[in-house]
Amino acid sequence: MSFLIKRKNTRRIMVGNVKVGGAAPVAVQSMTNTFTHDIAATISQIKRLEKAGCEIARVAVPDQEAAAAISSIKQKISIPIIADIHFDYRLAIASARAGADGLRINPGNIGSIKKIEAVVDCAKSYNIPIRIGVNSGSLEKDILKKYNGASAEAMVESAMRHIELFKSFDFHNLKVSIKASDVHRTIDAYRLLSSKTDLPLHVGVTEAGGLYSGIVKSSLGIGMLLAEGIGDTIRVSLTRDPVEEVRVGYEILKALDIRQHGPDIISCPTCGRCKIDLFDIVERVEKDLSLNPKPVKLAIMGCVVNGPGEAKEADIGIAGGDGTGILFRKGKVIKKFPEEKLVEVLLAEVEKL
Repeated sequence: MSFLIKRKNTRRIMVGNVKVGGAAPVAVQSMTNTFTHDIAATISQIKRLEKAGCEIARVAVPDQEAAAAISSIKQKISIPIIADIHFDYRLAIASARAGADGLRINPGNIGSIKKIEAVVDCAKSYNIPIRIGVNSGSLEKDILKKYNGASAEAMVESAMRHIELFKSFDFHNLKVSIKASDVHRTIDAYRLLSSKTDLPLHVGVTEAGGLYSGIVKSSLGIGMLLAEGIGDTIRVSLTRDPVEEVRVGYEILKALDIRQHGPDIISCPTCGRCKIDLFDIVERVEKDLSLNPKPVKLAIMGCVVNGPGEAKEADIGIAGGDGTGILFRKGKVIKKFPEEKLVEVLLAEVEKL
């Protein structure tokens, strides 16, 4: 972890076999977009998420069929599974009984205190954590009226109300998220919440959008909070294949030097000196190494003259132009070869590591 970032020391909980909070690494999670009752499709997607490095998977549980499917899904996957519940407290209970490693509920739409207490009692009996998930779009009416809308302060008051309710049931196995769809409100809400509780926080910008807007919003929102030491688990929200969420999550952690997972690729944006199709080369390397967990720093440069010097920090690098390719380590050229072998040589060097 970077010496510049001091993580807040939050309370430790366990989500399945994954440590969350305290000094545990920031965990990367995602959510399936299959129909959970389609057991084969859901297992297949979670296995793809596992290969990408996902450490916790969340599944939607809109009905009893989806809750029952958790039992079969659990038998075929290796990472913890969280049941995402809205509106019907009985689905939370059914999910826990089916083997879910944790529950995510929004107490604001679960119903009466009696129903929430029933969920808590069930979680206690199965010794699983609950994530209190507060969203700006589902705050209590009295809080919305008090703050004249879903402000950061309104979201935090809602979260603290639920936290105190769970504590009144003597339940402390909690994690909290407090998401909005805009970056400023999300950051303000998490900062304020972090100052009021030592519970572990799950950080993300909800409904962030498609690939470009989603990556930008998530990188800013999640990245700024992590840089301040706030956040114990993260989920990048994209309207894409959830595997992309995991990849972006690790890129955020790598950029902040919090966790190293998979290659860190340095590549130049190209200029008039570039005489090779660097865009294609970078895409090919990224595709080939997308599921490789090795934390190696690679450089892919478009100019044999400046490439090694501009990428001295790379463990391994390649550059090409005018028919010649070079391989370099820490800025020193160690091999020359035909330009068309650039990708082949680089991937072979990664395998040697």
